[in-house]
Amino acid sequence: MSGNKQQLPSIFFWACVALTGAFSLGGIALQRGESINSMWLIVAAICIYALGYRFYSAFIATKVLVLDASRATPAERFDDGRDFMPTHKWVVFGHHFAAIAGPGPLIGPTLAAQFGYLPGTLWILIGAVLGGCVQDFVTLFFSIRRDGRSLGQMAKDELGAIGGTAAMLGVMMIMAILIAVLGLVVVNAMKHSPWATSTVAATIPIAMLMGLYLHQLRPGRVAEATLIGVSLLIFAVLGGGWIDNNQTLRGWFDYDAPQLALMVILYGFAAAVMPVWLLLAPRDYLSTFMKLGTISALAIAIVVLRPELKMPALTQFIDGSGPIFGGKLFPFVFITIACGAISGFHALISSGTTPKLLANEQDARFIGYGAMMMESFVAIMAMIAATVLEPGVYFAINSPAGVVGKEAVDAVAKISSWGFPVGVEQMQHLAQTMGESTLFARTGGAPSLAVGMASLFAQVFGEHLLAAWYHFAIMFEALFILTTLDAGTRVARFMLQDMLGNFNIGLGKTSSYPSILLSSGLVVGAWGYFLYMGTIDPLGGINSLWPLFGIANQMLAAIALCVATTILVKSDKLKYAWVTALPLSWLIIVTSTAAWEKLFATDLRVGFLAHAADLSAKLASGSLPAEQVKNAPHLIFNDYLNAALTSLFMLITWLLLADTLRVIYCIISGKNYPQSSESAHIPSRLIEEWVRD
Repeated sequence: MSGNKQQLPSIFFWACVALTGAFSLGGIALQRGESINSMWLIVAAICIYALGYRFYSAFIATKVLVLDASRATPAERFDDGRDFMPTHKWVVFGHHFAAIAGPGPLIGPTLAAQFGYLPGTLWILIGAVLGGCVQDFVTLFFSIRRDGRSLGQMAKDELGAIGGTAAMLGVMMIMAILIAVLGLVVVNAMKHSPWATSTVAATIPIAMLMGLYLHQLRPGRVAEATLIGVSLLIFAVLGGGWIDNNQTLRGWFDYDAPQLALMVILYGFAAAVMPVWLLLAPRDYLSTFMKLGTISALAIAIVVLRPELKMPALTQFIDGSGPIFGGKLFPFVFITIACGAISGFHALISSGTTPKLLANEQDARFIGYGAMMMESFVAIMAMIAATVLEPGVYFAINSPAGVVGKEAVDAVAKISSWGFPVGVEQMQHLAQTMGESTLFARTGGAPSLAVGMASLFAQVFGEHLLAAWYHFAIMFEALFILTTLDAGTRVARFMLQDMLGNFNIGLGKTSSYPSILLSSGLVVGAWGYFLYMGTIDPLGGINSLWPLFGIANQMLAAIALCVATTILVKSDKLKYAWVTALPLSWLIIVTSTAAWEKLFATDLRVGFLAHAADLSAKLASGSLPAEQVKNAPHLIFNDYLNAALTSLFMLITWLLLADTLRVIYCIISGKNYPQSSESAHIPSRLIEEWVRD
C-alpha cells in the first residue's frame, strides 16, 4: 500500500506532462487564421521528449535490448588509449552530439517552412521520438555488442555478402551526395558576401593555430588554447565588418558561387590529408563551443521574447508548387526535414567512434536516444527562427532567381502575388542592417535562418549589433557544416581505403601517404563534382540536390534499420521487431515515393528526366537564354546522373530490405542463415566511479 502511495506523485506528474503536451500539440495543430506564439512549440516539444525518453526509451532499454551494466564494453576490452578508451558518459555525450549535430537540423526545417510551420513541426517531434532516436539508440547498442563494428561491416556479418556489399556501396555513394549538399549550403551563404567569406575563412587558420598551440607550443594547455580560439573567433566576426567596409580589402573576399565551390573543394582535400591534430581536432573543439553556446543563446532569446510565428500553419505550396523546391507535402516534407527527425548519417557515428568510447553499456540509452532528442530540439528552434520572419522576406531570401526573376522588382512582384507581400525597399533595408549588399535569392536556408537568429539575438542582446549577429550566425552555421564536411570526407576516405585494400594491400593502409592522397582525391572529386554543378544550376542547386540529399540520407537510415531488425529477430526478439520495423516501413514508403517522383514526375522542377528532356529540347531549338546555353549540357548530364543515383539508391535499399526479409524467413522457418556476430559476454572489471557513473 505504501508503495502505491509513493507512486502517486510520479503518476500525477507524468499525467500532467502528458496533458500539457497534448494541449500544446493540439493548439499547434488546430490553430488557424491567427498567429501562434512560439512557446506553444517549445512546451509541446519538451513534454513529448520527456515522455519519449522516460517511457519509450526505457521500454526499449529494458525489454527490447536488455542493457547489461555488468558486461564489458569494447572500450574496456580493447582499450588502446587511442581509438578504444573508456570515457566518462558526459564527455561521450558531448562528442556524440557534436558529431551528429551537423547542418541538417538547422537547414532542413528552414527549407520545409515553405509548407508552413505545422507539417515540419509535427514530423520533427513524432519522427524523432519514434524513429530517429530509436535508430541511433539501437545502432549504438548493436555496435557495442559487436566490438564497435561499423554499419557496413555489421550488414555484411548479419545479412551476408550480398547485403553487406550493397550496404557498403550505398554508404559510399550516399556520403558523396551528403557532403556535396553541405558544401553548397556554405557556398550560397558566402557568395558575394565579403564579410561572411572573410569570417569563415579566418576559422581555418584559427583552428590550425590552436592545433599547433596544443601539439607543439603548449601541450596540454587546453584552457589557454580555448581562450585564444574563442577570442579570435569573435575578432574574426568583428574584423569581417571592417573588411567589408574597406573598398580595397573587400574585393579580396568577394567571389561568386563557382569560385567559392573550388575553394571549398581544395579545403576538403587539405582537411582530408592533414594530420588530425592540426585542423580537425581543434575545429571540432571550437565547433562544440559554438554549437552549445549559440543554441543556448537562441533558446534564451525565444523564451524571453516568445515571438509570434508569422508563417501560416499551411501554405498553398503543399500542392507541390513551392518556389524553394518542387514537390508535394507528401513525401517531400519528410525527406526535407531529414536530420531533424531521423538521419542515416547518425548511424555512421553510432557505429563508428562512439561505441569505442562507452564504458558502461547502460549509457547507450542516454547517449543514443538522448543526443538525437537534443538534435531534434535544435530543429524545433530552427523552425521557430525561420517562421518568425515575415513570409515575404522568407521567400525573397530563399527563392532562386530562376523562379522569381533576377531583378528585385520582378522578385517582389512574384512573391507578393502569392499573398506574401514584400517590397524592394524593405529587402534593401534588411540587407543593409545585416551588412549585406543583397539578400535576394540566397538559397540554401542558411541566410534566412541567420536573419531569423540575428533578429532574435538583437532584440535580447543588442539591436545596434544586428549585422554582427547576422554574420556570427553565418559563421556558426558554417562551422557546423565544415566540421561535418571535413569529418565526413575523412570517414569516406577510410571507407574507400578499406575497399581498395581488397585489390591492393598497399592502398588499404591508412598510414600510406600515396594511398591517402589517391583516396582523398577520389572522395573529394566525387562530392566536388556535385557541388560545382549545384553552383551553376539556375534554380540554385538546392532545388535538385537537397531532395536527393534527403532521399539518400533517409535510405541510409533504412539500411541501418534493416540491420537492426535482422539482429532483433536473431536475438529471439521477434515480438519486439516492430520497434525498428515500423520506422523502417515508413522510410521505405517515403523514400521510394520520393525517388519515384524525382525520376518520373512530369513537373520540370521535380522530375530529373522531365527536366533533362525539356532542357535538351530548348537547347536544340535555340530557345534557351544566351547565359544558359554554355551550362546546359552540364545540367542535362547532371539530371541524368542524379536520376541514375536515385535509381541506384532505391535499388540498394530494396535489395537490403529483400535480404532482411530473406534472413528473417530463414530464421523463422529453421533454414540456414548467417549466425549472429554478437561477441561473448565478458564481465566488466571497471570499478572507478568516474567511469561507471
